[in-house]
Amino acid sequence: MSSSVPQWRWQILGSAADLDPVPPVIGEEAAQDGCNFVVWRPSALPEGCDTSVGTIRREAPPGRVDAEGRSPWSDANPSGYRTEISGGGRRLRLKQFLYDWAFPAADHPCLWGSETRPFEIGGGRVAWLGTDYLGHRAGSARMARTTVELSVLEGEFSDEEIVALFAALRPAVPEVVASVLATPFRDLSYWARHAADMVSVPTGVFSFHRRGREHEGDWIPSGDVTAFLTGQGVPVSAGGFRADSAATFGDGADVRELDVVYASPSGGELRLTAQRTGGGRLAFPPARDKHPAADEVRDLDGRPVHLGYLDARYGACDAWWQHPDGYDLRLLGSAGADLGREAFLGLVAEIDAALRLAGNAEVLG
Repeated sequence: MSSSVPQWRWQILGSAADLDPVPPVIGEEAAQDGCNFVVWRPSALPEGCDTSVGTIRREAPPGRVDAEGRSPWSDANPSGYRTEISGGGRRLRLKQFLYDWAFPAADHPCLWGSETRPFEIGGGRVAWLGTDYLGHRAGSARMARTTVELSVLEGEFSDEEIVALFAALRPAVPEVVASVLATPFRDLSYWARHAADMVSVPTGVFSFHRRGREHEGDWIPSGDVTAFLTGQGVPVSAGGFRADSAATFGDGADVRELDVVYASPSGGELRLTAQRTGGGRLAFPPARDKHPAADEVRDLDGRPVHLGYLDARYGACDAWWQHPDGYDLRLLGSAGADLGREAFLGLVAEIDAALRLAGNAEVLG
């Protein structure tokens, strides 16, 4: 991420009352101005499919309105882009958005609870195939921070066709990619910018949920993150990842947890959570959440690291361990061709060695 690249700015409605009653039809290129994420378009359609129609949900401040496509469980109004691809008696849907209220559940939230299979789709990215929460054949990928979810609505599509469609996605406005990736997560995130209702969501292989208002962190101003983390003894980089956002979570002055978001130049992410031993929601030993995955215990300088992962080669990984200075730690990683089990454990060891947390009770009291 280069400081010479301008950060991304998008169009936001003035109030929830300004939302479209029905999401309007709009092409990907035109939709990009209204989205806080990179919008992707298919450069090729599955054989026999000849129709692609996209609609946008515009961003607006929190507020419940009678608008088609809005969430029934929250007053939040984040942006999103939906494409229906059809032809020859077959139909599927692509849904794109920034999954920004928590770390994406095992990197593919729409497939939570189902057996999944990873496939490389170019650029080090991975697409996952499985079954979504509606019981549909489905897929999911994270691309330059955008979550792209696919759901088969009618007919049959083979694994090869679904993977090819993910691989054929291209940024609708190529120059926006660098601007979105140069924008800190805190400045993109709807929930970092608005006080909106939220439900409990899973975040990884091991169980960790923030509920209701618990997700509202006290976000550090983006320009102060490096100095803040340095002052707290938390590393500002790990491998090819650099911290771009941080927040504390707790109840008033009784801060319990520190979250740090690390991003790579290609849009991969790590999420570090730290708390004083027993002082937050990280509970040891960690309990498995309800998702098929592998887990094992590894050694870190004589200390156990509880490691969960979906695939040894690609991740996504979830590690919990304890620091000798009296801290509980968790590191989550997005999936990628270069972020499998062993590479991820290398990041855990690097972060652990760089931590100098003792004496920072003002943050993790």
